[in-house]
Amino acid sequence: MNTAHPATPRRRQLSVMFAIYVVLLAWIVLWKLQIPYVGIGPLRAVKIVPFVASGTAGASAPLEVLANLLFFLPFGLYLGLLVPSWHWWRSASVIAGASLLCEVTQYLLKIGSADVSDLIANTARGLIGIGLFALVRRAHQARTEIIIMRICVIGTILGLLAAGLFLASPVRYAPPRDVWVSDDHQSHRMDQGS
Repeated sequence: MNTAHPATPRRRQLSVMFAIYVVLLAWIVLWKLQIPYVGIGPLRAVKIVPFVASGTAGASAPLEVLANLLFFLPFGLYLGLLVPSWHWWRSASVIAGASLLCEVTQYLLKIGSADVSDLIANTARGLIGIGLFALVRRAHQARTEIIIMRICVIGTILGLLAAGLFLASPVRYAPPRDVWVSDDHQSHRMDQGS
């Protein structure tokens, strides 16, 4: 089965918007809209038991769950547009792989904890996007591509605007990157050489 599509201006625009979306998604998930960095100190946590607090990792906050819904749901919509001939399980595998890549990257770069809850929830959110695509296709058939493309383009542009507004704001929510707490609960700064 051939999934290639001719490179029309609309498909090129869609591909560019998807690339922007993926970069924005990675920036939000990995660095929380901060300047990309590699972590310091001993942070390399893996939370294996999903959806409950364990060890040093707490349960996911409701606002975080809602925000992640907004971040991963478009993945399913974009895949529905880019590869409409794929079965849902193939798209779900790509979404799960992208989420796994985010979790592994957080672990390797020491910039957050790798969390099985996130892997499961992000895949489910992408599946919701695939489901929404299927519902729109069932309801609007020939107009599906244009409807979903407009939603994706508007959503991606709004995401970029929101990121720009956040960057312009003096408020920052991420912990300082030059400080870490060691196992003995001592605070260390990079510039102190400890």
